[in-house]
Amino acid sequence: MKAEDLVVLDDKTALVEAAAERIAAALENVGERGAVCLTGGSTILPVYRRLAEAPYRARIPVARLHWFFGDERFVPADDSRSNARQARETLLEPLGVPAERIHAVPTDVKSLEAAAKAYQDDLVRFYASRHGGSAGACARALDPQKPLFDLVLMGLGGDGHTASLFPGKPAVEVTDRLVVGVPEAGLAPFVPRVSLTLPALASTKAMLFVVSGADKRDPLARILAGEDLPAGRAHANGAFTVLADRAAAPDPPPASKDLS
Repeated sequence: MKAEDLVVLDDKTALVEAAAERIAAALENVGERGAVCLTGGSTILPVYRRLAEAPYRARIPVARLHWFFGDERFVPADDSRSNARQARETLLEPLGVPAERIHAVPTDVKSLEAAAKAYQDDLVRFYASRHGGSAGACARALDPQKPLFDLVLMGLGGDGHTASLFPGKPAVEVTDRLVVGVPEAGLAPFVPRVSLTLPALASTKAMLFVVSGADKRDPLARILAGEDLPAGRAHANGAFTVLADRAAAPDPPPASKDLS
């Protein structure tokens, strides 16, 4: 993440509108097996609600998209803390996405390790069906020229984490797997997590961070100044953009674009 990746919007309303527009533009022309990787957290929910409204909902090709998740809390599917539940209620159900196209992390299994393995298997099967080749080969390496996702949505935590990759935790360093179990969260809610790894998240045509609020100003400034935080390590094989409202942007934002 660099200063030139940052686009600053005047307020949260403008941020939501800009994010919805960029997401719709990234998805409206996907191929027959398009894929989105959703994020959780309070910042993205207004964006999901906006996407489910006119004019954006008409631009989302529901019949050509599969929906995945960058991370999940290891809680029951109907728990209010579940990222999948929040996405279903605000975006997927309003858009009429069929259940078979929603690839949620299985949290009804006996362990984090089992959930991570099952989700990696799901990703690998999808990747193989999208690009061809054996599942075994796909599990060993994702071709940078053949991305897993069309779009990955990302958030920024107050400690600099993204997905469920927390500072100082082993999951940040994992490069030989697509999915990991995270036994100990760095921030509330302090429940175990399942997270895509940085290489899995990077396998995308476009990555979009959406950052809002004064509590994000410090971590965003630290990342842009070069501090090694998990969100700062996030990258994409394709386009990379950070949208932030003015409350979250460093003051002054370092050489960023300004759309206010």
